[in-house]
Amino acid sequence: MSRPTPSPGQRTSVMEAIAQSDTLSVMLSMHQTSNTYLNALKPLLPPDLFAQIKAGPVDESGWCLLATHNSAAAKLRQLLPDIGAHLRSKGHPVQNIRIKLMSR
Repeated sequence: MSRPTPSPGQRTSVMEAIAQSDTLSVMLSMHQTSNTYLNALKPLLPPDLFAQIKAGPVDESGWCLLATHNSAAAKLRQLLPDIGAHLRSKGHPVQNIRIKLMSR
C-alpha cells in the first residue's frame, strides 16, 4: 500500500509520519495493544506488584510482561493462570504470556 509523501517544506507531525509508514503504524498498534493488556491487569494485581511491571512486546507467539526484579517476576509466574484468564474474560485473545526481567 503506497501512502502519499509530503511535499518539501510541508510539515508532518510525528503521528502523521507514523500513520504514513506501514512498519511504524504496525509497531504503534502493537504498543497500544500491549498497554491495553497491561491496563486490564490493574484491578487484578496488588498495586505494589503492578508498579513493578511494564508492558512488553506483543507478537505472534504471545505477550511479554517485563518485571523490574526477580521477586516481581516470580509472583507474576505464580499468577499467570489468573492473568491469562482475566485478559481473556475482558476479550483480549492472549494465549501465551512470557515474563522477562528488565535489564538494568
